[in-house]
Amino acid sequence: MPRCKADPSIKRVEVDGFKFPLGVYPVEEMTPRAGYTVMFEAADGGEDAEGNTEWEEWPDRYVFDIVAPADRVEALCRMLFSLMPGRIYPILDVLGQDAYREIDPYISYDLLGTDRFLEIVRECRDLFFDDGMIGFGAMSEDPFFYVFVDEHKIVTVRAQPELKERIEKILAAFDLEEMTDPAGADSAAHEHRGVLISDRSPEGLRFDELVESLKDEWRLLLNVDSEKNVDEDGKELGITAWRIVVRFDPDDEGVPSTYVEVALAAPNLREAEENAVDAAARLLADVSPESHIPVIVVADRLSREQLSDLLKSAATRRRPRPKRPKDRSEADEPFVPDPAPAETGELKAGQIWLARTLS
Repeated sequence: MPRCKADPSIKRVEVDGFKFPLGVYPVEEMTPRAGYTVMFEAADGGEDAEGNTEWEEWPDRYVFDIVAPADRVEALCRMLFSLMPGRIYPILDVLGQDAYREIDPYISYDLLGTDRFLEIVRECRDLFFDDGMIGFGAMSEDPFFYVFVDEHKIVTVRAQPELKERIEKILAAFDLEEMTDPAGADSAAHEHRGVLISDRSPEGLRFDELVESLKDEWRLLLNVDSEKNVDEDGKELGITAWRIVVRFDPDDEGVPSTYVEVALAAPNLREAEENAVDAAARLLADVSPESHIPVIVVADRLSREQLSDLLKSAATRRRPRPKRPKDRSEADEPFVPDPAPAETGELKAGQIWLARTLS
């Protein structure tokens, strides 16, 4: 995981001695207050209204919402993460590009060594503790412990009752007191921005490349129902346009990966990803799913306007179609895109408007 640095030219906002993160700051007058709230949450079962088990039950726990000055959040989190066991489940939130969802939530279902997790956090401290486009954290099951730093750099802790006293001692060491109304950047009108110098310079990994690396390192999966297609309010969207970026990783580590961008219509995430992989495999002449592992890098739903802009942009940058290798069957038809959809009218599942390689 390469190191990432914040742009030193960005000035930190400070109000009444309270320092805000570089990437999220108030744009109206406010009085920041460092401190925390704590409340008890009873165990919630993992069953839905029909009695079907959908998720692991969370036990009785205390919930802490903590506001601390930006220059103290990293040290505070280091102390909180020290209460974690040796293996944990990483969590990542990204302010993404999906037209119907503000935040892309990722979680790992594979345990990762806490030391490796903390090593990556140290290497990318400017990203995690100052960038306003990302949140991160981790959780463990035994003991039940959850620490999450959101995109405002507000820290949420969920912990079984036996850990409450230890957490309160850590907070006291940082001069944080329990109060009814702590106030950070999210307590007023505020702005979010990316702060990495690599997003402003041709050198180094950009934000999206760092997110891709984190997803690989932490084995993160998009934590949404792949069989449904709903917006943030739970409204059914039906068939929508999608932009999927598929990466094909070769078995030979010395060979670079290949990226393919696909625009298509699908009724849910599962079908969008499956159809994108198929379309990408048909497009490429020297890559097959049998020898190259497909990885979904991006899976964003598009509005009609976004789809139109994407297709117009692609039309101005056409790439020559790769030649079909001689050992491929003549039955393997090359990819032929569907015509661009009308601005109005229903989309049809299975339509594919674009498939192109990315550099």
